[in-house]
Amino acid sequence: MKHVVYPGTFDPITNGHIDLVERACRLFDKVTVAVAANTKKNPLFSLEQRVDQVSRVLGHLDNVEVCGFSVLLADLVQQKKANGVLRGLRAVSDFEYEFQLANMNRALSPNMESLFLTPAEHLSYISSSLVREIASLGGDVSKFVPPIIVQELKSRFGN
Repeated sequence: MKHVVYPGTFDPITNGHIDLVERACRLFDKVTVAVAANTKKNPLFSLEQRVDQVSRVLGHLDNVEVCGFSVLLADLVQQKKANGVLRGLRAVSDFEYEFQLANMNRALSPNMESLFLTPAEHLSYISSSLVREIASLGGDVSKFVPPIIVQELKSRFGN
């Protein structure tokens, strides 16, 4: 069975993330979407809220598992008995950082493979941080995130 872990903060999950997960589901028997605690990024939503949001948004996919994590990614991949890690590349500027991460993960866990997917072209400019900023200023983010997330953002920012 081929199994991949797709880690991220998902604060919030965007249509770009969903596109990558849906395509990964066609390539792998199982996809674990691993929501990182990552308190250094000052997430807008708690880990529990983000896991719940991601679970609801991806509920239509039979071969997806959603979990939260606060351990080394290499350890999580090993715990989940996955074959590797999936990372998204939106732009060339993402590559250098992702390449560094892939090499570090390989040093920590030599059997862990890193795989890269790019989102659909019409989704490549979407980032969670931009969505948060637009939503915080009362802007319409309905083109960038699912309706469930639009409502969560409106509730969070009171608009």
